[in-house]
Amino acid sequence: MPDLDDAWIADQQQRFAGALDGFGAGQPLVLAHNDADGLSAGALFARAFEGSRFGPARVRLVGRGEGAWSPAMTAELGAGLRPAGLVVTDLGVQADAILDGAPTVVVDHHVPVSLPTPEVATLISGYGVAPVPTSSLLAYWCAKALVGEDILRDLAWLAALGLVGDLGEKGAARDFPDITTEVRARHSAKALREASALVNAPRRSAGGDAAPALALLLAARGPEDVLSGDHPETAALRAAQEEVKAALDAARRIAPTFAGPAALILMSTPCQIHPLIAQSWTGRLRRQIVIAANTGYREGWVHFALRSATGQNLIAFLKERAPPNLSPDEQFANGHEGATGGSLRPDTWARFLEGLGFKA
Repeated sequence: MPDLDDAWIADQQQRFAGALDGFGAGQPLVLAHNDADGLSAGALFARAFEGSRFGPARVRLVGRGEGAWSPAMTAELGAGLRPAGLVVTDLGVQADAILDGAPTVVVDHHVPVSLPTPEVATLISGYGVAPVPTSSLLAYWCAKALVGEDILRDLAWLAALGLVGDLGEKGAARDFPDITTEVRARHSAKALREASALVNAPRRSAGGDAAPALALLLAARGPEDVLSGDHPETAALRAAQEEVKAALDAARRIAPTFAGPAALILMSTPCQIHPLIAQSWTGRLRRQIVIAANTGYREGWVHFALRSATGQNLIAFLKERAPPNLSPDEQFANGHEGATGGSLRPDTWARFLEGLGFKA
């Protein structure tokens, strides 16, 4: 695995700049995930485009039950005004075109499902280098092709916020000391940590609407401004945070069941807390692969998350135990080698549990 260094970063910046040369007339469109890293990347691209020759970009968040490469997304984009180009960030990597004929750049750090050809999309991927940069940090580096150093410096806090959201405060400082040190010279670590948690809250709430979080990141001057209450969106985010906290408190009282190397925590809540519950158990179940499953998150589906303190490749663990006959709309073994999961129909989920050794 190659090291992440200045030469690698410069190469990605050149590739992104080259992709922009293929953009047409009209408004760019940014497709972004709705977690802290995706929101930060989406806001960073939007603010950089606004200060560039392209002018303002539209941001479309991809959230609960949606996929960037789904037929529904292709139909939605095809029915609207044709974008000058697509920037797809923090939504995974797949080979297919999202919108035929639209110049596309995929900026991501997850394990690729499949790789696009150069005719389909330009890929800016952090996967495969060490340490792996988050989508928001990749977006920050790419933004150098759009704006000058002064504007870029003012956007650095968004990259740091996404880093903290995905890697935690200690992981961000350990793996990317340059950017975190630069940002902490202007903003407090406490504000970054609290702002990252706050913008993550809406997508975990029952409603799942992260639009207020995006609006806040598009307007705020820094993490302190996110938390200040000067913007109306902050109150909505704090309400979502309280809702998620209540759901977490209830789910933490659920005891796990065991089968072989796996521990299962089964819950039913409209809040997206199963990844947090899985992570919370890894300290106590250090020899198990923890699976937190949620039957109430989306009607007709079981969403689940895997975490472990064992250091095992969790994507490989799932792929070795994949249930047969997965349908195209089911998701399985997506994300990172140390943080993965998916969404299955109830009958497929039952087959998966049976394969793991759990009783129905």
